[in-house]
Amino acid sequence: MNHQRGVALSGLLFWGFVIVMVAVLGMKVAPTAIEYGKILKDSKAVVAQVPETASVAEVKAAFNKFADVDHLDFKADQLDITKENGKIVISFEYEKRIPLFYNVSLLIDYKGSTGNP
Repeated sequence: MNHQRGVALSGLLFWGFVIVMVAVLGMKVAPTAIEYGKILKDSKAVVAQVPETASVAEVKAAFNKFADVDHLDFKADQLDITKENGKIVISFEYEKRIPLFYNVSLLIDYKGSTGNP
């Protein structure tokens, strides 16, 4: 007895649609995740670079230099700069709204800190 093997056109269209939607979602979310990684990397670099006696203004100026190099829209005014156990800790928190289609969007809350997790 011969058995037919293969994919029906309806199955091909369905899985093609699913793959395209996942790819589009990935292409829209990836830049925001990369931006978050750059902000965290720049924050850690600033903490490593500035002396522990640096003022808040000096820390913000150093972060803005790193942000300019990485072409970030995120500025130092959005940072929370504190001292814990004599060390500078930079933390930040922001939302990113990604429009998907028509009136549907994806909202991602990003949080990061240079302190202990």
